[in-house]
Amino acid sequence: MEFFVIGLMSGTSLDGLDIAYCHFKYSDKWSFEILKAETVAYDEDLINRLRNSTNLSAYQFVKLHKDLGDFIGNEVNKFKNGLKVDFIASHGHTSFHLPEERINFQLGNGATIAAITKMPVICDFRSLDIALNGQGAPLVPVGDKLLFSDYDALLNIGGFANVSFVKNFVIAYDISPANFALNFFVRKIGLEYDKNGDIGRQSKSDEQLVEKLNSLHFYKTKSPKSLSDHWFYETFLKAVDEQKYSLNEIIASLYEHISTQISEELNKKKVKKCLITGGGAYNIFLVDLIKSKTTAEIVIPDKIIVEYKEALIFAFLGLLRWIQQPNCLSSVTGADYDNIGGSIYLG
Repeated sequence: MEFFVIGLMSGTSLDGLDIAYCHFKYSDKWSFEILKAETVAYDEDLINRLRNSTNLSAYQFVKLHKDLGDFIGNEVNKFKNGLKVDFIASHGHTSFHLPEERINFQLGNGATIAAITKMPVICDFRSLDIALNGQGAPLVPVGDKLLFSDYDALLNIGGFANVSFVKNFVIAYDISPANFALNFFVRKIGLEYDKNGDIGRQSKSDEQLVEKLNSLHFYKTKSPKSLSDHWFYETFLKAVDEQKYSLNEIIASLYEHISTQISEELNKKKVKKCLITGGGAYNIFLVDLIKSKTTAEIVIPDKIIVEYKEALIFAFLGLLRWIQQPNCLSSVTGADYDNIGGSIYLG
């Protein structure tokens, strides 16, 4: 079996649309290669609409769903010019993620993408799992297990930090907010993100704030569990008293909190070797803090894996959907059973 797939990812950090052209081949086990990849930045208008998507009117929300589909379809057409492509797999952009209410929505209309690209499109990977009483997240563990089995743990530090433990029985879950929280406060001082973690390194955390964040109920619950921007605004942000602490104290405390939560999970599972991907892999200060708090060997892969692993994984989840193999694990999400998620538009 051999497939050429375009994987698409839009994360909560809103840094743009990740597009990865991936080659998969099966011979005893799956192998992969990312042949081409790029990130297309969103303009300010689209960023603001996506950031505020849960507050839009019904009409504005549906129009954003269509408009993002237009944007994705047109960008994929530019990207795929001359490439052999079997199909496209799109994660979409998460707006509502409320599994306890069995509510979920991924923006970026798959039908629109299929119509524009004239290609089969696989999308909406979460809905079936949520309908089966699962969290609909995290979705990457199947790909982690089948494509990255050399590691005990795979840690992605994006808008939120999530981890997959792939030895023997697969377990995965969201750990804590990460770049979503850091960027939220760094923007208040006029920057988009804290490059290399320089602000955090030069600032002093507040022990009481760190303790307060570490005591949030989510961290006491067992997996399956997942986080969303809704939880960040309704729970996490309310725990940060912005009147009591300076921005630098808050940012430094976030670093202490995030690194503590991540390292505790790695230590609990006695991880020997952990791969870190996502934008947080470039945050030297955060990675140094994690290294100082865990005995696990921390591996940062080459740039293309760091930046495009999630797009790669969604290309692979689309492949599993295409060949009708389970791409969502009940051991991870808590669903009634393993399932084959994803809607297909044949274009």
